[in-house]
Amino acid sequence: MRLRLICVGQKMPDWVTAGYNDYARRMPPELALDLVEIPMAHRGKNPDIARLMQRESDAILSAAGPRDRVVALEVGGRPWSTEKLAAQLEGWQQDGRDVSFLVGGPDGLADACRQRADQQWSLSPLTLPHPLVRILLAEQLYRAWSITRNHPYHRA
Repeated sequence: MRLRLICVGQKMPDWVTAGYNDYARRMPPELALDLVEIPMAHRGKNPDIARLMQRESDAILSAAGPRDRVVALEVGGRPWSTEKLAAQLEGWQQDGRDVSFLVGGPDGLADACRQRADQQWSLSPLTLPHPLVRILLAEQLYRAWSITRNHPYHRA
């Protein structure tokens, strides 16, 4: 099973790449975490935000596998504790499908992404910078996996 983090935005600062890669490398081969970066649509003066979001969402959805379980990261989604995420991860593994996590651009995800999603997850009621979301998600997935394996990384 593969985990795919599909994010709008490219050319992240070195600290973001290093943080994400650190946790992604820790994931076991049978639960690999892959990053797919979608170019952000250019937002000039007076942009048509709905059209730009639709363009980004089309690219996001084409990056997700047709059989993938899709989890949209949304402020209005359900909050999960780390233990709940670990239970989700075990369920996803039993299901056997790959999982794609969708992270929109500065204006969020278009309705098409939310409609395609099997689940909507809120990392926090706080507004988080998108680069930080990559690191936070990778760390939480690693922590959830460590819980499922009784690895000492997670100390409840």
